Amino acid sequence: MELIHSGKVRDVYADGDELILVASDRVSVYDVVLPTEIPDKGKILTQLSLWWFEQLADVIPNHVVSATDVPDEWAGRAIRCRRLTMLPVEWIARGHLTGLGLKEYEKNGTVSGIALPEGLVDASRLPEPIFTPTTKATEGHDEFITYADVVREIGEDTAARLKDVTLEIYRRGAALAAERGIIIADTKLEFGRAADGTLVLGDEVLTPDSSRFWPADEWEPGRPQHSLDKQFVRDWSSTLDWDRTPPGPAIPQDVVDATRARYTEVYERLTGTPWTS
Repeated sequence: MELIHSGKVRDVYADGDELILVASDRVSVYDVVLPTEIPDKGKILTQLSLWWFEQLADVIPNHVVSATDVPDEWAGRAIRCRRLTMLPVEWIARGHLTGLGLKEYEKNGTVSGIALPEGLVDASRLPEPIFTPTTKATEGHDEFITYADVVREIGEDTAARLKDVTLEIYRRGAALAAERGIIIADTKLEFGRAADGTLVLGDEVLTPDSSRFWPADEWEPGRPQHSLDKQFVRDWSSTLDWDRTPPGPAIPQDVVDATRARYTEVYERLTGTPWTS
């Protein structure tokens, strides 16, 4: 096998006509990989994604070939996948207003060109889920774009299809999570085309690295929420005298433990299965 890409969290290996996607225990904030790993993080992301891929199999095909036909040293954290030509868009759905979406709203009253009601605050529930795509930056930060921008980039038919799929995945995921006492505030998806032109869901889906999860019984608009996702590490890093450029700060053990506990809690509450590493 040949390492063809090493990302902030995942490493991608070529194995003949297929890929091996390996989720590490690395954690990144503000596009900087921190020097401290979170134990079991890669396995939790992989196993939760596999669970969601099964729940959403009727919505759109996914890239999974096998969760078991992988090298032993990566068991539990690797997926054998189809090769895809990834689309140059981050496909984001929001049901609540927070993070960069909130900052955009506070400046313009819109997110990705969508006008929102006046008076919304941090964590406000939106009248309905919205599609707020961004660029997929290879360097620097992603930036909001409009649906019209997506149409110009990839064509109207593909844009319309994947906008609908993004919102359907979010709605399905949010409804299932709500039954388990969790709010999914927003989520980011990635899609590509298989060799035969089929549109395929790739990367990860509805994980604590790609989504914001909040305990429903603690939700209170107008303040930061108790996060069950990577936001906890971002919040910790924002208390430091750090300019958000490499090298990142080492994570203290108590923050490591609390982060792992959040990832584990999300997995167990959503799947109904105890986490065993």
